[in-house]
Amino acid sequence: MLSLESVSREFGSKRAVDDVTISIPRGQFVGIIGPSGAGKSTLLRLVNRLTDPTGGRIAWDGVEVGRLKGRALRAWRSRCAMIFQQFNLVGRLDVLTNVMMGRLNHVGLVPSLLRAFPRDDKLLALAALEQLDMGSHVAQRAETLSGGQQQRVAIARALVQEPELVLADEPIASLDPRNTKVVMDALQRINRDYGITVLCNLHDLDIAASYCERLIGMRSGRVVFDGAPATLTAAEATGLYGLEAKGSPDAFLDALPADVGLSAQPA
Repeated sequence: MLSLESVSREFGSKRAVDDVTISIPRGQFVGIIGPSGAGKSTLLRLVNRLTDPTGGRIAWDGVEVGRLKGRALRAWRSRCAMIFQQFNLVGRLDVLTNVMMGRLNHVGLVPSLLRAFPRDDKLLALAALEQLDMGSHVAQRAETLSGGQQQRVAIARALVQEPELVLADEPIASLDPRNTKVVMDALQRINRDYGITVLCNLHDLDIAASYCERLIGMRSGRVVFDGAPATLTAAEATGLYGLEAKGSPDAFLDALPADVGLSAQPA
């Protein structure tokens, strides 16, 4: 279980994350929703320790993440894979090598720099790429791929880390509808088939309703909603996003199962 207790992060006088307390059981697919500047990305970076909290406690299965240093911290970042909006691939390297970078903590720095990866690790990377329909692109330079293809490579890289938790920071923000579905389907399969916990920052309510079993709504650094998509009323959704909402409240309702009734009608 991932537990955050009274977690905050300040940047100067601004509190990007403000007294957040949540618990996420293993195996959940959680969508973190909210407007730009709500603190969603900072929250994921706190969990991965790319940013340290100003206050509070973050723990995974009882182990306090904030106390980890050196090798233990590197091991945590391997178990807690991060998928970024901008893919973070090395454009001049081929697809297979980019994916193999996810084995860095398992293989070691020197073999990775020499690209002397064990055969079993290469087979693991190839299997991950095949699952994402990218097996035919292993020798292609990453910079020649489309945005959707690059994001699938980034997901494959996360998979070969053999993570227990995947943090996806706006993974579909720059993708067209077709690639959006491909990427979200891939994250859903990771969650369903491997039991990997997925925390995914999303800006689109329709996508959130379709894929996530739980939504955490943030505004101004605080958690203002936490529950199943069916319990988020259209009025709450409008209040959460205001005029910035991507995906209308009506479309959000349409994305829910037909037998689900919400307690409020769209304003």
